[in-house]
Amino acid sequence: MNEKEAEIMMEYEKLVYSIIKKYEHFYDKEDLYQVGMIGLMNAYRHFDPKYQAKFSTYAFSYIVGEVSKYIREDKSIKVSKDLLKLNKSIEKAKEVLSQKLMRIPTDSELALFLEIDESKIMEARSATDFVRSLDFCLTDEGKELNLYDSIRQEEKQYNANIMDLKDQIKTLTKEEQQLIASRYFEEMTQQETSERLGMSQVQVSRKENKILTKLKDKLCA
Repeated sequence: MNEKEAEIMMEYEKLVYSIIKKYEHFYDKEDLYQVGMIGLMNAYRHFDPKYQAKFSTYAFSYIVGEVSKYIREDKSIKVSKDLLKLNKSIEKAKEVLSQKLMRIPTDSELALFLEIDESKIMEARSATDFVRSLDFCLTDEGKELNLYDSIRQEEKQYNANIMDLKDQIKTLTKEEQQLIASRYFEEMTQQETSERLGMSQVQVSRKENKILTKLKDKLCA
């Protein structure tokens, strides 16, 4: 690692910590940090100032991608023993209070009974729900996914090659971007695209081929 890379690592270290924060109860914090820093380094090596994008915004995608990949591939969830023990205590307290109150106790009532901060109740519940969600189905816009499948979908959005392609598309002219968006994001036919852009289908076909060739040359350079 050269001096410039070291500076980047230090400058954007807080960004890495902010991304891994929600996972640190379930995975080793140091492991998550190392994975996040790998994403940050990859972002730095792919970034080009001419992209006209903030480096932090660009790096965010790379860091999330690396962390998502790590979570998907490492299924050994490390939940704190203290949280597991606390969760058992909460369940027992819930049974006792339910009988006394003739209803399910609130988190504040459980916290008061156990003489702990209410945030600890939420933390223990979050840990349990996270582990359960690895195998239980989640509803995501009408689709049933478990957590690993959800992370796998998220990871696809941050694939380095896809990101490079998106960056190169941003360098196209407005008309070229509209053509690509119509053909490949909205899945319009060449005829539909020609009507939208006010040109013939032959012109659309020729421009499309030129654009694809230009993108291919840039990505393979």
